Amino acid sequence: MLSESKAPNSLHLYIDLNSRLSEIQKEFNTYFPFLKIEFFKAPHKIGQGLKKDLIINANKLVKDCSTVKKGGVIEFTSVTPVSDLETKFFKDFKLSVQVFRKAGRVWLETTATDSWTLAQQNEEGAEFSTPSK
Repeated sequence: MLSESKAPNSLHLYIDLNSRLSEIQKEFNTYFPFLKIEFFKAPHKIGQGLKKDLIINANKLVKDCSTVKKGGVIEFTSVTPVSDLETKFFKDFKLSVQVFRKAGRVWLETTATDSWTLAQQNEEGAEFSTPSK
């Protein structure tokens, strides 16, 4: 679950072993509407993407995708670089995630821009997804 704490831009994503991956995706997307996270069967190297056939079905439970046997919290802010968030997911929960940015009607992997902050990625997605007037 995603919620703001008392510090500005501080967010917490609560990971419960019985949560569905889709619930985590939905909560993340409520704060960053032009971003999404996908869960993969293997980690990716910085700057490299993964094949789409390695995406884990979002209906799976966290406990079925991770070797970590306890829930916890991922803390981040809007100025957290994408690569740092992806690293936190793997380090803390052994979950391989990749952030995607909306570009019109398609979702682009952010591998070339993993050093950008979540806010920068979201703003870029908004710019390319909002119809021109």
